[in-house]
Amino acid sequence: MRFFAYLKDAETTLMLKKERQAYILHQINLHNKVLSAQLCEEINVSEDTIRRDLQELADGGKLIKVHGGALSHSFSQINFNNNQVYSLENKMVVARKAARLIKDGMFVLTSGGTTIMELAKALPPTLRATFISGSIPAVIEYMNHPNSEVVVIGDKVSKNARITVGPEAISQIRRIRADICFLGINAIDTKHGVTDNDWDVVMIKRAMIESAQKVVCLSISEKINSFQPLHVCEIGQVDMLITEKDPSAPEMEPFRQLGIEVL
Repeated sequence: MRFFAYLKDAETTLMLKKERQAYILHQINLHNKVLSAQLCEEINVSEDTIRRDLQELADGGKLIKVHGGALSHSFSQINFNNNQVYSLENKMVVARKAARLIKDGMFVLTSGGTTIMELAKALPPTLRATFISGSIPAVIEYMNHPNSEVVVIGDKVSKNARITVGPEAISQIRRIRADICFLGINAIDTKHGVTDNDWDVVMIKRAMIESAQKVVCLSISEKINSFQPLHVCEIGQVDMLITEKDPSAPEMEPFRQLGIEVL
């Protein structure tokens, strides 16, 4: 009897591990990066348990384990493999909506991330605009548009985010007066505003927000009404929110009530 009870307990533990790891993978697909400490709190397990889960998932090629957490494979590549981009079709819808806002002669600030990459791909070849970014993958994609200019924000490169970060990058951004800024975001809700999980990226995004006449957040709807540990900006600093959803969708109503244009 004791032996069968042991087998039952082992089976339950295995199921719980599968559920934990499925949750971890969903979070890393959604937010590109996970923090071990945050996972411990959300799942209510020990740091050792999370460390083992991350190691198993890394050994299986499902994520990249780094100090303090893990990264998505798609987010860590210079040339993103579309087969690894989470919710690609929805991000393409967001990108096409965003691309329609860019007009000839504009100076455009952009952050990094897979949705920004899809925006760069969605640009019409005849567009004559200036794109300013520290995102290495985005800059490479902007260079494929012969009629547009590309300005690279220089400083130390974050190996995790593939974007330039640091005081010199922030100083350069603050000297810019962009017509529009597109932010690929990690999380957004009406209470916490825009939030993230990478301090260096947060500082870059804050500088971009201050340097643009219009701030546009690009987000798949799964990130709506979620939040991360680090604050980027108040919701009132966002001028427009673009998702793959119809602007009249019920979940967009709280943002519309706050005066944010939803596209």
